[in-house]
Amino acid sequence: MAQAMKPRRASAPTFAMAAMLPAMLAVAAACWVFTVREMSGMDMGVATQLGSLQFFVAAWVSMMAAMMLPGALPALIRRARAGRSVLALLQFAVSYLTVWTVVGLVAYALYHPHGTAIAGTLTVAAGLYELTPLKRACRLRCRQNVRSGSRFGLYCIGSSIGLMLILLVVGAMSVTRMGVVAALVIAQKLLPPRPLLDVPLALAIVGLGIAIAAAPSSIPGIT
Repeated sequence: MAQAMKPRRASAPTFAMAAMLPAMLAVAAACWVFTVREMSGMDMGVATQLGSLQFFVAAWVSMMAAMMLPGALPALIRRARAGRSVLALLQFAVSYLTVWTVVGLVAYALYHPHGTAIAGTLTVAAGLYELTPLKRACRLRCRQNVRSGSRFGLYCIGSSIGLMLILLVVGAMSVTRMGVVAALVIAQKLLPPRPLLDVPLALAIVGLGIAIAAAPSSIPGIT
C-alpha cells in the first residue's frame, strides 16, 4: 500500500511544474508583446507622462508580469518540489503580482514629469541603495523559501526597488530601459550577491545618475 502511494506523491511536484512553469513563461512572453505594442513611441525620457490611471494600471501590470514572473520561477519551482498544488502555485504568483501592482499605484500617485536634476539625484540614490545591507538582505530572501507570494513580493521589492526607481525616473515608458532593468532583476534573483559584480554595477548607476543630473533638462523651466 505504501509503495503504491509513492509514485503518486512523487508525480505531484512534476505535474505542478509541468502545468505551471510553461504557463508562467507564456504569460510573461505575451505580456512582453503587449507592453512593447502599448508603449511604442511613448518614451519621452524624464518628461514622460503616465497617461490615465486605467491605461497605467493595464500597462504596469503587464510590465510586472513580463519583468518579474521569469525571476519568480525559481521560487515557484521550490514550492512545486515541496508538493504544492497547481492552485497554490497560481495563488502565489497572483499575490506576488498584486504586491507589485500596489507599488505601481503608489508610483502613479507620486509621479509627475520632472527634470534631469531630480532624475539624476534619484538615480544616484538608487545606485547607493545597491550597496546597503537592506538590499543584500532582501536579495538573499528572494532566493530562499518564503511562505506566501505577498511576502516574496515584499522581499523582491526591497531587492529591486532601486532598479525600478531608475526605470520610473529616467524613462517610465522606455521598452529598452525596461528590458535592461528586467535583465538585471532576473540576474540578481538567480545569482548570489558578489561584491566583484555588485559594486561595479552600483558605481555605474551612480555614474549614470551624475551624468543625467549634469545634462540639460528636457522640460523648460524644470531642473
